Amino acid sequence: MTGADSAQDEDLPLAGLVVVDMSQFLSGPYCSLRLVDLGARVIKIERPGAGDLSRQLYLSDTEIGGDSTIFHAINRGKESLAVDLKNADDLAALRKLLKRADVLIQNFRPGVIERLGLDYASVRAINPGIVYASISGYGEDGPWVARPGQDLLAQARSGVMWLSGDDGQGPVPFGLAVADMLAGAAAAQGILARLVRRGITGKGGHVQTSLLEVLVDLQFEVLTTFLNDGRRLPRRSAVRSAHAYLAAPYGVYPASDGFIAIAMTPLPKLAELMEITALAPYRDDPASWFSKRDEIKAIIAERTAEKTVGEWLAILEPADIWCSKVLDWNDLMDHEGFKHLDMLQTVRREDGVSITTTASPIRLGGQRAKVDRAAPRVGEHSEKIRREFGL
Repeated sequence: MTGADSAQDEDLPLAGLVVVDMSQFLSGPYCSLRLVDLGARVIKIERPGAGDLSRQLYLSDTEIGGDSTIFHAINRGKESLAVDLKNADDLAALRKLLKRADVLIQNFRPGVIERLGLDYASVRAINPGIVYASISGYGEDGPWVARPGQDLLAQARSGVMWLSGDDGQGPVPFGLAVADMLAGAAAAQGILARLVRRGITGKGGHVQTSLLEVLVDLQFEVLTTFLNDGRRLPRRSAVRSAHAYLAAPYGVYPASDGFIAIAMTPLPKLAELMEITALAPYRDDPASWFSKRDEIKAIIAERTAEKTVGEWLAILEPADIWCSKVLDWNDLMDHEGFKHLDMLQTVRREDGVSITTTASPIRLGGQRAKVDRAAPRVGEHSEKIRREFGL
């Protein structure tokens, strides 16, 4: 069932709202995914035939129903309307749909949406109450406006790659499309704020964000330190680095059967519990916990390797040391703590497609809303939508 058809969605906060999603790949679709999970009806605009380019964006050689797993993960519960944006009749039909929409999301490269005549000013002229969200790579103008707005490239320009990994390792990118996901989340926040404002004034508005802006915001804590500390660049630890600024023992250490993460912990207490006599010169010198953090971390790592993760947790956790086993995905899935959260779901489609994926991270009234329908086929709902909206 779609968000529009499911009876349980009637109680969700965005039930009854129509979102037209003209975006592709990850950032815009992630934004509309969050809105689906809150009860909105999302009509995904796709090219006839090929559809969203992320249908063929493979993270592995696994495909389900002819599409990539990433497409299914980020487009579950949506409807698909096939529209040829080069066809005048199709464009006219899309404009007619936008007259009745509550939200429009687009992440075209700056300039493209204007050439289509579907920029904010043009859409507002036909629907003053619409909330219009634009996601770009680096903003709508400026020196970088023509550069590809892609996640890895945005990370490269943001400075964030110099915060992970060990000193001397070179820049280390996130192992996730973090800029895309953060941009989608920021756009969703802006959309929700505009919808609240529309409920007061009756007027819509334009929400804008970019991959670079959200990555800068992600770094607000460390950038504020940098900007107010003589613009001194941080130096990552060369040993067991986990944070460019934080002192020892903050890091991830090897055990005899895995890894253990140790967060902010007073060094004297840790040295006593772990019986590390080699830390004696540093115990009562907090300044050295940063200036000599590589030496300290090397000593701790040598000691942690002598016991299993379980043995160390049995010593450290009862003493209220902030620590954790480093889990892989199998460990996570099998852990009762994760199972209790109930964050996985299986979504299905009438043609037999079935895929296990994540559920919404948001709980409302103590309940996690779940959309049980898989991502649509290209244009699967075109006939129904055209008939319903008179397109």
